[in-house]
Amino acid sequence: MTDRIKPIYGQGTFIVCSDGTVTQEVIFDYIDDDAYYWNLLSNEVEFNMELNNLMNNMQSFLDDEEVKINGKSVYPKVLGIDIGFRGSPNRPYIVFYISFKGELRSGINYYENIYDPEITEYDYCVTWIFAGGLKVIKADVGVAYDIVANGKILMFSMHKGSLTPGYERIEFLR
Repeated sequence: MTDRIKPIYGQGTFIVCSDGTVTQEVIFDYIDDDAYYWNLLSNEVEFNMELNNLMNNMQSFLDDEEVKINGKSVYPKVLGIDIGFRGSPNRPYIVFYISFKGELRSGINYYENIYDPEITEYDYCVTWIFAGGLKVIKADVGVAYDIVANGKILMFSMHKGSLTPGYERIEFLR
């Protein structure tokens, strides 16, 4: 990746299932002045090496976080990755598919994520969707959030230059 590739937006969607499985789709949008990713498409070997590097980098970030469900550690795993373009060779996006599973119980459950706080380089939004009979009770994500759809969806966003809290907790009913 070159220095001329600039992240401009991030979007994460987390789907929590009643069996304790959490599936994530995390998308990062970039401005790529040199069309680096577009040009990689013509070389399958280099393109696959770049995908592997990106996947390993994301896995490393996830490994540095402490993620728990109901106090027990869980281990997010990058399952796959894709690179696409939003109408121009200079507007790539990278999608990461991530999953982990924890043990849920009847009543109140909680998800926690502990990580190093940092200043955000770009705006991003996060949406949590609670499937089946699950329902959000409250959250501590360091910023204002909305719970909509009768407790089925939790949403929040961070603005470029904001300090991430380093800790998130979401309480939900099963």
